[in-house]
Amino acid sequence: MNILFVGDIFGSAGRRIVAEHIGHVLESNAIDLCVINGENAAGGFGITPSIADDIFDLGADVITTGNHFWDKKELLDYLKVPADSHGRPRRILRPANFAPKTPGFGVYESALPTGQPYAVVNLQGRVFMQQNDDPFRKADEMLASIKAKVILVDFHAEASSEKVAMGWYLDGRVTAVLGTHTHIPTADERVLPGGTAFQTDVGMSGPYDSVIGVEKEAVIERFLTGQPAKFEAAKGNPKMCAAVIECDGATGRAYRIKRVMLGE
Repeated sequence: MNILFVGDIFGSAGRRIVAEHIGHVLESNAIDLCVINGENAAGGFGITPSIADDIFDLGADVITTGNHFWDKKELLDYLKVPADSHGRPRRILRPANFAPKTPGFGVYESALPTGQPYAVVNLQGRVFMQQNDDPFRKADEMLASIKAKVILVDFHAEASSEKVAMGWYLDGRVTAVLGTHTHIPTADERVLPGGTAFQTDVGMSGPYDSVIGVEKEAVIERFLTGQPAKFEAAKGNPKMCAAVIECDGATGRAYRIKRVMLGE
C-alpha cells in the first residue's frame, strides 16, 4: 500500500503548486491513499469549505489541519456531521486533543476501494503552542479503539523534540508519524525499528521566497521594531513538499519513506 502525505498547503501559491504536481505524483507512485494538510490553504490562515472541495477534487482522501483550524468560522458549521458519515465534511480533521466540544473529529477510519482498512489521526503538540490535552495520552486512547492496521498520524507541533518523541512513542503502533506546522522540510525521514515511518516536518506546500509562507518584509519589520504587522501570504518560488510511504497493508508496518520537494 502506498500513501502520499502533502505538507501544509499555504495560500494560493500552495494550492497552485499542488494542483500542478499532484496528478503525476499520484500516478507515478501508484498512490492508494492521499492525505493533505490544508490548514493554511485560505490565504495562509485556515481553510474554507470551498477550498476544501478544491483539495478533495485534486485527489485528497482526507484533509488534516492544526492550530489555524479556527481561522475561517464558516468551516465550523460545515463540520457538524454525524461521526459515522463518510462525506467530505467528515473527512476534514482537526487535532483530536482539542477540547471535547470542539466541532469536528480528530480521527477518520474507512477502507480503500480494495477493502483495505486505514485510519488517519490528527494531533497537536503542546510545547510553544496553546494548551491542549496531552497528545501522547490522547494517542493511546485513540489507538485502543482503532481497528485498522494502517494508521497515519499528522502531528502538528512546534518543537522538533516533541515531534521526535512522538515518533519513538508510537513506533511499532502506527504506520507513520509525520510532523507539520513549522513549514520547513527536515532531512531526517526514516523508518524506525518498529516499522513506523517518521519525518520531523514534511514542510509546507507554498511559497519559499518568504518567512514560513508570509511576505518576508513584514516579518523582518516585526523583528526589527517589535511592532504588530499585517501578515500576507507570499507568492514567490512555490514548492510542493510531501512524503511517500510504502507499507504492508496487512501489518501496517512501513518499509520505505521518500521525501518529495517539487517546484514550478
